[in-house]
Amino acid sequence: MSDFSQSNVQNILLRALAPEAFDLLRGTMQPVELPLKFELIAPDVPNQTACFLESGLASVVATNADDETVEVGHVGYEGMAGTHVLLKVDRTPNRTFMQVEGHGISVPVSALLSMAQRVPSASDLLLRYVHCCDLQLAHSALANARYNMPERLARWLLMCHDRLRDRNLPLTHEFLSLMLGVRRAGVTNEIHILEGVHAIKATRGNIRVLDRPKLEDMAGGSYGVPELEYERLIGIPIRLA
Repeated sequence: MSDFSQSNVQNILLRALAPEAFDLLRGTMQPVELPLKFELIAPDVPNQTACFLESGLASVVATNADDETVEVGHVGYEGMAGTHVLLKVDRTPNRTFMQVEGHGISVPVSALLSMAQRVPSASDLLLRYVHCCDLQLAHSALANARYNMPERLARWLLMCHDRLRDRNLPLTHEFLSLMLGVRRAGVTNEIHILEGVHAIKATRGNIRVLDRPKLEDMAGGSYGVPELEYERLIGIPIRLA
């Protein structure tokens, strides 16, 4: 039996589970270190484990036949890597890897699915989280189609701030270009726009949030709907004040 206690875990989904569901998982939980670039989900490989992040930030990346890549979602302490297994799909073409190092809790997929079958309320909770991930993707598509680059960058920084819970975001230009779907050379100009209104301060490999309300003003309607839906359905807010 592991030493994990539901009152002490940082992952929101694990904290929100019914106590009997957490107890069913507890004996299978393993702590895992998640270094930078660590691959949580390899494309087209059947998954044996799912990971509930406790800290750090993971990117879910789609890649096409031309080897073009773009981030289609990200995961922090509010969620888990490997949501496809909850839909009874054993593998996915998407890749998930760590963009900011952290740690998490790994559980076997077999144990997770068995728990979900035995505790319907836990299954409902996890499927509501899958819905939140779908909504995040939908609003990323909306932002890409209807908002300009500074607004989209402000949205992504707010989402990172929510998940990392720190004003210092260790984000590289490489990561930002992946998030925004633009070349690295174009990222600098967009960062300068947000620096110009004193919303952020960028240094090598780090972006410091100076004024979150200004970021929210910049992001406008591109940010907020998925965060409110997460709070409504999971019961614990992710959006930082």
